[in-house]
Amino acid sequence: VQLQASGGGSVQAGGSLRLSCVATGTFVSIYEMAWYRQAPGKERELVARIGRGGSTNQLDPVTGRFTISRDNAKNTVYLRMVSLIPEDTAVYYCNADIRERWGRSSRDYWGQGTQVTVSS
Repeated sequence: VQLQASGGGSVQAGGSLRLSCVATGTFVSIYEMAWYRQAPGKERELVARIGRGGSTNQLDPVTGRFTISRDNAKNTVYLRMVSLIPEDTAVYYCNADIRERWGRSSRDYWGQGTQVTVSS
């Protein structure tokens, strides 16, 4: 099982980006999916998460600017980011709780990270 993230880049403040992360490999179910970020010199923090049924929650500083969504048929989670500010600069990681086969516990998987840089 692998998670592949894409969509990062460099934008000016006020700009927008959409991150995507697709799960590939052999598995039977994906439960919660999430986006985390880690800025230089800081700890990794949860940005937003979404349950299999679509319930979401997110970090206060991104509320109203970031929207997490998922397409279960495509095994993909998205993070739409608008009104970006320099403080959003970080490496963004996708995360998913995935069950590889029935009878086994699910476990966490991480994507490789995608850089988002916002200049003022």
